[in-house]
Amino acid sequence: MASIKEFQVTFDCAKPVRLAAFWCEVLGYVLPPAPEGFDTWEEYDRSVPAEEQDTYFACSDPSGKGPRLLFQRVPEGKVVKNRVHLDVRAGTGLVGEERLAVLEAECARLVELGATHLKTLYADGENESCINMQDIEGNEFCLD
Repeated sequence: MASIKEFQVTFDCAKPVRLAAFWCEVLGYVLPPAPEGFDTWEEYDRSVPAEEQDTYFACSDPSGKGPRLLFQRVPEGKVVKNRVHLDVRAGTGLVGEERLAVLEAECARLVELGATHLKTLYADGENESCINMQDIEGNEFCLD
């Protein structure tokens, strides 16, 4: 029997620091402290060559329960739908109108952060409501 392994989710992106900060706001994650000897990440970036600045950045769940998220800069932009996406579990345990109200409020908060609301899927008797969205670089995710 295989043992359970820790894992991280890696995003290819254009601006790792910006995308990491966005997901910290979405999930309540935290950014790592600046490297030893530096007061801020900006100070650290000024100490390395320009081509090495903002090449990757990570954030993590302060409780240690969720996976670490790593954002790595790639030269190409996003061109097709993600094959994997995150489900942000904002409405866990809620049903009906109460669930929809919580999801819509969270959607509004995330839109203010720069996310895009794509489509609300309403409860249909078999499935509860969820909302399809995109982050600030166009990566799809769901509010569930």
